[in-house]
Amino acid sequence: MEDLRRANRRLVVAHLVADGPQSRAQLSRSSGLSATTVSSLVNEMLEGGQVRETAQGRPHKGGSGRPPVLVELATPPGGVVGVDIGHGHVRVAAAGPTGEVLAERVRRLDVDMAGLSTLDVAATMIRTALADAGLAASGLHGAGMCVPAPIDRETGTVSTGILPGWRGLDPARELEERIQAPVIVDNDANLGALAEVRHGAARGHHDVVYVKLASGVGSGLILGGRVHRGATGMAGELGHVQIGEDGDVCRCGNRGCLETRVSARRLLASLQPAHDEELTLPLVLELDEARDAGVRRVLSDAGTTIGRALADLCNHLNPSIIVIGGPLGGAASVVDAVRHAVDRYAQPATAEAVEVTSGELGERAEIMGAVTMAVAMATAGD
Repeated sequence: MEDLRRANRRLVVAHLVADGPQSRAQLSRSSGLSATTVSSLVNEMLEGGQVRETAQGRPHKGGSGRPPVLVELATPPGGVVGVDIGHGHVRVAAAGPTGEVLAERVRRLDVDMAGLSTLDVAATMIRTALADAGLAASGLHGAGMCVPAPIDRETGTVSTGILPGWRGLDPARELEERIQAPVIVDNDANLGALAEVRHGAARGHHDVVYVKLASGVGSGLILGGRVHRGATGMAGELGHVQIGEDGDVCRCGNRGCLETRVSARRLLASLQPAHDEELTLPLVLELDEARDAGVRRVLSDAGTTIGRALADLCNHLNPSIIVIGGPLGGAASVVDAVRHAVDRYAQPATAEAVEVTSGELGERAEIMGAVTMAVAMATAGD
């Protein structure tokens, strides 16, 4: 019974993180919990200081009556940090108790073969960011961290060969030892999805597919307002859907995975022979915006391939929005092609119900998700 109550409490916190302040009635509707259960949990969290009441809101039905009393997260004084580990970078943000970012640092770094040394770098950057933000290390409530690989839900370890130097490593435990504060870790696409729901293009949506197009292809799933990780933490591995049995060998060990066709590295290699100057992703995005025929063709083909895989996912999950994020998320040719492919290959009613759009947070989606997760951890207390 106590485990169920803790799970329900985490569910309430998750909806407050995703949707911001809500009335008790709204929390009951969005979480699926009974009004009695929500009221009991909210009262318990009010007494413990994890949430607080606010009168900010709209009058019922647009009338002139008093606005409903809303419940919002209430973190104690101090701060949290977010850590975004990418295949080629480490980004750290120090934030205040409500998640407002006060200082941010980024370092370019090849992390795939260097798990422990990357975490050493992250710990040093955390201490520097805290100092930049005027926050004492002793007042750090905790850190949220993302890594570009699945995390085994039972062991907390990196569970695939996508990051060879991290396999079997428990990133949360290792960083906790370095910064002497609690750490919670998740897949980068999951936290990108959380950030777009809380702060970006998916605000107000509860069934969301977030796709991160970068050096690989990842996706994060929000179902019923909660991050969906699956039985072992492997849910959302869109990039490793097989689209050709005789395709290239993927870094995951299989052949013909989606990301072997549409990763940023593969697209740059396809386009480079037609250009004298060295291509970069920012330059490709500029050429796409300038309607360069070759760039638009390659990106549209990639979007169509991604969209076919997403159409199957839409038939299974029936999301209300697909958010395309990562460095290629702002390419109109990619987003338009995904939209057309979903329209063509998904069931008509499913395709009609889903919006396809670029993310609003760009390369900062994952760090914002990490900060949001850290705030939720500090607030929930358990």
